[in-house]
Amino acid sequence: MKLVTAIVKPYRLDEVKTALQELGVHGLTVTEASGYGRQRGHTEVYRGAEYQVDLVPKVRIEAVVEDSDADAVIDAIVTAARTGKIGDGKVWAVPVETVVRVRTGERGPDAL
Repeated sequence: MKLVTAIVKPYRLDEVKTALQELGVHGLTVTEASGYGRQRGHTEVYRGAEYQVDLVPKVRIEAVVEDSDADAVIDAIVTAARTGKIGDGKVWAVPVETVVRVRTGERGPDAL
């Protein structure tokens, strides 16, 4: 199993959720996040005063999937989240040793 994690722009969340549902991903976790990459934030003007926004709002999406589905899930997220502009985000996957469904005690793929 793999934990696929994506950091994307908040307004692309619905597109990513739809793409994952079409692939049959049944569960995911969404968390509000903030940070920066190469863009290092941006400058905004409020009431005539210019100020630096260091941390850009993002959304973190996590889903545990079978090894065989990980590449398809990553591709779906990248396609759904891409705008072609700086700050589109990142997607990565890491191995998961054990998954346990708390309610039933099921382990492994049965717990997904």
